[in-house]
Amino acid sequence: MPSLQASVSRRYPFVVSLDLERLELAQNARRSLERTVSTPDILAHLGTPGAVHEPFWTMARAQGWSAALVPEAYEGLGLSLGAFGGIAFEIGRRVAGAPFLTTSYAVIRALIGHGRESDRQRWLPALASGALIGSAALGAGHGLAHGSLRFSGGRLDGIAPGVAGGAQADIAVVLADGEDGPVLAIAELGPVRRRRFDSIDTLRGTADLIFPEVAAGVLARGREATEAALDVLAAQAVLCAFEQAGGAADLVERARDHACARKAFGQPIGAFQGIKHKIATMYGLSELARAASEHAALREGAPDFRQAAAAARLQAIEAYDTCARECVQVHGGTGVTWESGLHLHLRRARTLAIELGPAIVWEDILINTLLAEGR
Repeated sequence: MPSLQASVSRRYPFVVSLDLERLELAQNARRSLERTVSTPDILAHLGTPGAVHEPFWTMARAQGWSAALVPEAYEGLGLSLGAFGGIAFEIGRRVAGAPFLTTSYAVIRALIGHGRESDRQRWLPALASGALIGSAALGAGHGLAHGSLRFSGGRLDGIAPGVAGGAQADIAVVLADGEDGPVLAIAELGPVRRRRFDSIDTLRGTADLIFPEVAAGVLARGREATEAALDVLAAQAVLCAFEQAGGAADLVERARDHACARKAFGQPIGAFQGIKHKIATMYGLSELARAASEHAALREGAPDFRQAAAAARLQAIEAYDTCARECVQVHGGTGVTWESGLHLHLRRARTLAIELGPAIVWEDILINTLLAEGR
């Protein structure tokens, strides 16, 4: 049997930052996901707005993944963003059926960076156990319209549109218009009305959140609120990039396996130059996305973290979207069948490409960070 390090080196040749503990976490995650998440299970849940693949979420909580990024002082595991990235990568490979690890991390990150100690003691242990599910509506943080959400007198009023995980979330961190500028606030969602809608990937639990004068606490105001929202979005983007890179890697392997097995004119279709070039392009984009995600995770806490996160986000969007399209092309007619499950990757690629803001938004973020450095 090849050693763990040797097997990973073959799988991820451009990644140099992985240590054995992280590799073990990723391999254990892969085994758990293979036992718990299957294409027929995901297909059975698809098409119902707000649906959740409960076996996945139950397993994730049991494995401690909901606690992974929560500090140990608040009953978490205190893993780094990079360490959890390996798990997110494997989740992306399986097109897992719940977004809560990424959406809850937005609340965790906001509380750690800007919450009062009483708020951390109240909410972080519950988020770590998975008893609470978090979500984020931070559209204004990257220049997108965020509906008519306003904060006044300690209350939120208006609409936060298209919130991933909003259909099931118990608590949310939001960026709203305050009386004297932007306000980053946190609110429990009990009184909130949720308007679920049928998207191409209903397993993301996307919903409009309608706030009817809901009580909320202030985490930051003014420029600090905008900067905090961008930092939270950047951290989410890195986790999302790992997930996208994992999806792209799975598609590369599936395209390769099909090209080796499928024959035309007496030889495997992988022998034809057109197919070779497609798979080579997919592989290159997949590895670049993984490397960019690793780099961004390593820059956590550094002045250029937001810049690295934006670059990883852009690379991962291109990689996952391209690999999803090209894998279907390699498979031909079977690629568009329901049973093949390749459309699950297409759905997820398109959804993740816009969930935290489309590529043009992250291009602006990247350019603004470079301009701020005077480059």
